[in-house]
Amino acid sequence: MTREYLVVYEKGAANWSAFSPDVLGCGSLGDTLEDTRANMREAMELYLRETAKAGEPVPEASAFNVDFREFDPDHETKEYFVEWLAVPLPKPVTPKTTMQAA
Repeated sequence: MTREYLVVYEKGAANWSAFSPDVLGCGSLGDTLEDTRANMREAMELYLRETAKAGEPVPEASAFNVDFREFDPDHETKEYFVEWLAVPLPKPVTPKTTMQAA
């Protein structure tokens, strides 16, 4: 099963960066847009897997727009690409049963 998260890609002077408003703290970089997309998908998969492993809820995909003034108030970045990135969801973690010796 996959979930589509809104992802914003920003063109910098020498590379691209990416973030998702729904997955705070998870971002990525790459030399090209394609590299950054692949790196972001990998970063999000790892983030979601580790979140689920820790017993935390996987973030919902609720963002449907981006306020560019929030992170680029002076319009310094001139090139953005925004898309819905399909990311595989982690399999539910089932508690392991442990046996204790009597």
